[in-house]
Amino acid sequence: MSDNNLIFHIDVNSAFLSWEACKRLQKDPEAVDIRNIPAVIGGDESRRHGIVLAKSVPAKRYGINTAEPLASARKKCPDIMIIPPDFSQYVLCSNAFISYLNEVAPVVEQYSIDEAFCDMSGTSTLYGDPIEFAHKMKDEIYNRYGFTVNIGISTNKLLAKMASDFQKPNKVHTLFPDEIQTKMWPLPVNELFSVGKSTAARLLSLGFHTIGDIARCDKTLLISHFKKHGETIWNYANGIDSGDMTRPSTTKSFGNSITLSYDVTDESTAHMILLSLCETVGARIRADKSHISVVSVNITDSEFNNQSKQCTLPQSTNITEDIYHTALKLFNELWNNKPIRLLGVSTSHATDTTAAQVSLFNNPQNEKLAKLNSAVDKIREKYGEDSIKRARFIGSDYTHMTGGLNKEKRQ
Repeated sequence: MSDNNLIFHIDVNSAFLSWEACKRLQKDPEAVDIRNIPAVIGGDESRRHGIVLAKSVPAKRYGINTAEPLASARKKCPDIMIIPPDFSQYVLCSNAFISYLNEVAPVVEQYSIDEAFCDMSGTSTLYGDPIEFAHKMKDEIYNRYGFTVNIGISTNKLLAKMASDFQKPNKVHTLFPDEIQTKMWPLPVNELFSVGKSTAARLLSLGFHTIGDIARCDKTLLISHFKKHGETIWNYANGIDSGDMTRPSTTKSFGNSITLSYDVTDESTAHMILLSLCETVGARIRADKSHISVVSVNITDSEFNNQSKQCTLPQSTNITEDIYHTALKLFNELWNNKPIRLLGVSTSHATDTTAAQVSLFNNPQNEKLAKLNSAVDKIREKYGEDSIKRARFIGSDYTHMTGGLNKEKRQ
């Protein structure tokens, strides 16, 4: 096996639940391992955050799925154990996981809190057979930290990620180009990366049942139905991924979202929630000494339809008011007046403050706002987040800083 182009995808098995189990067993080695009983990690039902965030294998046998309401999970398994999330614990476990990968891999690209890609090209002279070493990595992670992972191995990130999603938990799988037809093509269309529920339904209506059906079809047919995404689907079905591994950069993103306690139907309330989201996002950006240049807004309506829109700013900023006015514009262009269940604001293309672009025609008002934002940050840091707030939020049912600035969520 040549290792000239070798990618590992490492994915923690049922991360939140596994990390919760590790915490409990560390405190009491005699405690029940929640990975071995029907158990889920779930949010706050009173605030409509009552969905399954992670599930144990026994819970899966009852047909319980990630993101389904906790009430539905209880109907399927009345004795299910429901545990609230502990994000501070998850951050600690994630940091330990990524730290270990950085010990053994030349290049690590963190993909989410519980998964990462490792470029292992050229490492066989150091570690020997890549598949044998992947098993050693998997076992080492378990022995060190107490949780299991799946590792997918291939020549690109797409195929490595597809491989890691094969049989779980605690497995190593390969999906090399010569294995695509036997291992990937027989899978149903919904298991192809980037194919969601609505896309899968449309593919089925067009007569595509397996990934192989997609791979063997005329690409122009998919493009006619799905436009640019159709070409991506066809490429992925054939194992084509143009994304190269890159060394970690300083580019970051900052975002915030809220599932609302009731469906919002009026514009003024939605605008207030957007401001609350932007207040926290702006503070996080400044706390990180960064500037951002892309703002996006995400809306999920009461029927769980999702829409998003983004725009690039003429110059980078860390000013809350700039982020809010951009988000407001995007929201007004995006919202179709359907009841809103979730609102989100995210920012990206972040740069270090010292490298932030300064316009030759800088608006003096921005300088004043930057100083004001900085002063407010210092007051909140010293006296607490609620020590100063905009008058608009006095007497409001909504917090002036959705999500807050606690360290774990900021990380």
